[in-house]
Amino acid sequence: MKNIIKVFGLIGLALIIIVSCQKNDKINNDNFGILRISITDDPFPLEFIEEANVVITKVEIREKDDHDGYGNEEDNGYPFMTLMEGDLEFNLLELRNGVTAELLEMDIPVGDYDLIRLYVGETSIVVDNEEYKVKVPSGPQTGIKIFIEPAISVTGGLTSELLLDFSLEKSFILQGNMHTPAGIKGFIFKPVIRAVNNSTAGTVEGVVTDTASVALKDAYVWIEAADTVFASAYTDTTGFYAITGIPEGTHPMFATKENYDTVMYSDVEIKAANLTVQDFILTPQEEEEDDGE
Repeated sequence: MKNIIKVFGLIGLALIIIVSCQKNDKINNDNFGILRISITDDPFPLEFIEEANVVITKVEIREKDDHDGYGNEEDNGYPFMTLMEGDLEFNLLELRNGVTAELLEMDIPVGDYDLIRLYVGETSIVVDNEEYKVKVPSGPQTGIKIFIEPAISVTGGLTSELLLDFSLEKSFILQGNMHTPAGIKGFIFKPVIRAVNNSTAGTVEGVVTDTASVALKDAYVWIEAADTVFASAYTDTTGFYAITGIPEGTHPMFATKENYDTVMYSDVEIKAANLTVQDFILTPQEEEEDDGE
């Protein structure tokens, strides 16, 4: 009889341990969510650029201060949390037309996060098989601060996605002139990076062709917000383009190419976490002139 009681006692203890573990797992799931950060590249129009390499050495994030807004990011009540340390190298030219690369994915405490700090190490540009080392002002020491607007919410047990969009055209500043005998003297790296909360943003893609249905390579497509170019892309050999991280709402979109007209759609609807398809047909300027005659 004592043995039977002992067996039932052990079974009961095991059940208590299992239930306790399940409760702890539930608590952990409620207190932590998954944050996934990816990077992409707003296109660089200089065709002679073969590579644009960036080494990211550290990533930090800060929880939003609801009282002070975007106040002192060093506030002891809202310190930065380290998400990643190490050397991760990316060729930004490979991250175009909607292509992204994962920077990190990890569990972090639930909350609203409004500021990323990105530490950039070695940076280089390759032109005609010649590599130019690019100095990163204060990048390895103080990091590059990137505000997230709206703040990204990390929810228990769910995955939140953040996209870091590098603007190569604005970040890498050419020194000299490749069309003169002096040539290229180097590059200065002044990073322009946009943080996109993917839960409030969408993607637009499509194909650009001419009036004969021929795909147009290197057509320039852009989308505007507040009367400025918000994001852009160049079409590939098939005429395809894609632009990611666009705020939800209706926006004007444009497409053009040298010796072609510019086509605009005034109200392209972008839905959060959804794909919008918008194609363009460009008319050659010669064809327009012939029609005018």
